[in-house]
Amino acid sequence: MSATANATLAQDHQEHDDHGHHHKETFITKYIFSQDHKMIAKQYLITGLLMGSLGILMSVLFRMQIAWPEESFVIFEWLLGDKYAPDGVMTAEAYLSLVTIHGTIMVFFVLTAGLSGTFSNFLIPLQIGARDMASGFLNMVSYWIFFISCMIMISSLFVESGPASAGWTIYPPLSALPEAIPGSGMGMTLWLISMAFFIAQSLLGSLNYIVTVINLRTKGMSMTRLPLTIWALFVTAIIGVVSFPVLLSAALMLIMDRSFGTSFFLSDIYIKGEVLAHQGGSPVLFEHLFWFLGHPEVYIVILPAMGLVSEVMASNSRKPIFGYRAMVTSILAIAFLSTIVWGHHMFVSGMNPFLGSVFTFTTLLIAIPSAVKAFNWITTLWKGNLQMNTGMLWSIGFVSTFITGGLTGIILGDSTLDINVHDTYFVIAHFHLVMGISALYGFFAGVYHWFPKMYGRMMNKNLGYIHFWVTIVGAYGVFFPMHFIGLAGLPRRYYTNTAFPYFDDLADTNVLITVFAIMAATVQLVFVYNFIHSMFYGKKATQNPWNSNTLEWTTPVEPVHGNWPGEIPSVYRWSYDYSKMNEDGTDYVIPGQDFIPQNVPLQKNEEELNH
Repeated sequence: MSATANATLAQDHQEHDDHGHHHKETFITKYIFSQDHKMIAKQYLITGLLMGSLGILMSVLFRMQIAWPEESFVIFEWLLGDKYAPDGVMTAEAYLSLVTIHGTIMVFFVLTAGLSGTFSNFLIPLQIGARDMASGFLNMVSYWIFFISCMIMISSLFVESGPASAGWTIYPPLSALPEAIPGSGMGMTLWLISMAFFIAQSLLGSLNYIVTVINLRTKGMSMTRLPLTIWALFVTAIIGVVSFPVLLSAALMLIMDRSFGTSFFLSDIYIKGEVLAHQGGSPVLFEHLFWFLGHPEVYIVILPAMGLVSEVMASNSRKPIFGYRAMVTSILAIAFLSTIVWGHHMFVSGMNPFLGSVFTFTTLLIAIPSAVKAFNWITTLWKGNLQMNTGMLWSIGFVSTFITGGLTGIILGDSTLDINVHDTYFVIAHFHLVMGISALYGFFAGVYHWFPKMYGRMMNKNLGYIHFWVTIVGAYGVFFPMHFIGLAGLPRRYYTNTAFPYFDDLADTNVLITVFAIMAATVQLVFVYNFIHSMFYGKKATQNPWNSNTLEWTTPVEPVHGNWPGEIPSVYRWSYDYSKMNEDGTDYVIPGQDFIPQNVPLQKNEEELNH
């Protein structure tokens, strides 16, 4: 960047800073319609936690139905009402709706917006040395569109015909014909409208993140000095801009099929013996469009978690991240390969076997950069001075579940093997471990690590340990047995298996899974209590409680709009100078201190690490 451009940016930053100090903020401008990236990050975080609580509650309800089918539960009657749980017994329609909305909420509203929205907003300006996002107004608008999307999705739970119940993948014809099933009516329309809003906010946010990283880095912050968190969030935003418009086009065409008589996804449909006037469409076309977003979506979810875990792990290992350039390259490789593997979701759709072999090849290929990251995390831990705080535990748990879930991905990525277990509980076990649970672990690692910077207080460490250990036991207790019942052929999305005597021997396993699910869901209340209590009564944090190198820890404990009260610090080194020794190896470069913040100039005779 030229000196003129740097001067212009510095002037813009200073004007932004002055603007923040000379205008008194009201409650509404500070906490509701805020343009401060830190407050918007908290809004995403709180909204994501509330939506996550709803999603987890739904999962407990339908797990109880699977474990004890046709049993009467008072909680069903309380929450679902007489229509969906007459005499406390859940109906098939209620089960399908719970599964559909649970999947939608967790994938999009929690793991995408809750994770990426929170940490992209919070960390990008702080870690690259910027006063705020490129457009604070656009950032605010993005959050409120997300909030509207959440409200529309929740409102679909209360329409008379019921919420969407075609599965979170909303395959036609169930989603394209309002008369197909009760959940194909107004609830499905609201689902589509909600997702249209969601995609709009995602695109606005992603463009803001990309522009901020490219244009607003502080002096000395070259791309090779960026923390891996920023690389991950930056590439995630690029994937979102490339893939989300495809889902928007699919949703718009689906709305046209539902309401305007088109036939993009419908052909030769009979309902109750009547031939509907649809011809020439193909539901498989919708599958292609959905999964062209759907598989990059997996990495939109997991890449931010990978970035957060990399930062937390290096900071708490007290050593540089192993293979920085390889980690960056693997992020870029994952981003590219994620756009050419969507067909492995469609091996049973009747696709050409040759095309299946192509998707098998690209799917197995994406295992390479994923393995590079896993090996580099393990090597970072190796012989490190490990600080086993709560954030570090969640990071190690992330690596465990990512590897466990990734191994089964090799089976599902092979077209010949996938056909045998497709649409069974084996698939549920795989994607929940590798995407859902792993991303949640990355999310928790980020919350515990950056909570002091968000709220100026520390979370309770002992409650954090309880939260971690019960959750990891519960999560493996839920999803590990699912591999076996999936291999036995148990299909997913059946609200009861009592009609199939073949599966009677698996009933006890389903009960065990549900007990673990209830245990894992209940312990999240410990996290919620710890989060809320620590926000107001936690021990006050120091400026840099983890002794980390990145720029966010150079800002004041009490946050200011504009991040730094004075001049923005310049950067002189990469973000992983941990335990760096001086020239003769007798002490650290800064005597007695095993970390060197990025804004500390190189010492006499010190060489910058060639990473």
